[in-house]
Amino acid sequence: MPFEYKFPDPHSADADGLLAAGGDLTVESLITAYSKGIFPWYNEGSPILWWSPDPRLILYPGNFKISASLKQTIRKQTFRVTIDTQFERVIRQCALIKRHGQNGTWLTGEMILAYIALHDAGLAHSFEVWNNGNLAGGLYGISLGRAFFGESMFHTMSNASKIALYTLARWTAEREFLFIDAQQSTEHLKSLGAKEIPRKEFLTLLQQALQYPTLRGNWKM
Repeated sequence: MPFEYKFPDPHSADADGLLAAGGDLTVESLITAYSKGIFPWYNEGSPILWWSPDPRLILYPGNFKISASLKQTIRKQTFRVTIDTQFERVIRQCALIKRHGQNGTWLTGEMILAYIALHDAGLAHSFEVWNNGNLAGGLYGISLGRAFFGESMFHTMSNASKIALYTLARWTAEREFLFIDAQQSTEHLKSLGAKEIPRKEFLTLLQQALQYPTLRGNWKM
């Protein structure tokens, strides 16, 4: 019989949002976690740590803020965007990006394989941004119901990751997704239209999103 990890009530997380340690990263465990507003985040050599922060940062798809410089980039058609054509390349690029104040990467080999399995199951998706045939940026995340859980993004050219998020926001808005989960607050994401909401409000919104069927499979366009 497969191991079934039982998650505590998200409201029992500590002040930093840490909820639990242990368990596994099977597709079943990850679906259970995300459907309860919980996500994994830990470093190599650490047990799997599960989080449910309060407040939670989300982006309503229609609220994405387009700066003047981004408008100009879009107008120039500097980039081309694809979906679900290079998931593994995107997640591995995200793992290579140096984060301010962070040693190593939270995207361990174990986590990369777990999200690739989610992609193979039709639940994790990538948005790829190209310039002259080169992968210049992108993002990936998980979709359940009408919620998209953004996990990480990267860029090697200015504005490339913003183009990925802009495309995700438009794509999800057209399909009436309720929100894009940005998890933890950053000034960068706030400048793009994301806002903090209490965890209680987030969990209520999440349950509303999960009432809808999941758009499962390859989103390739």
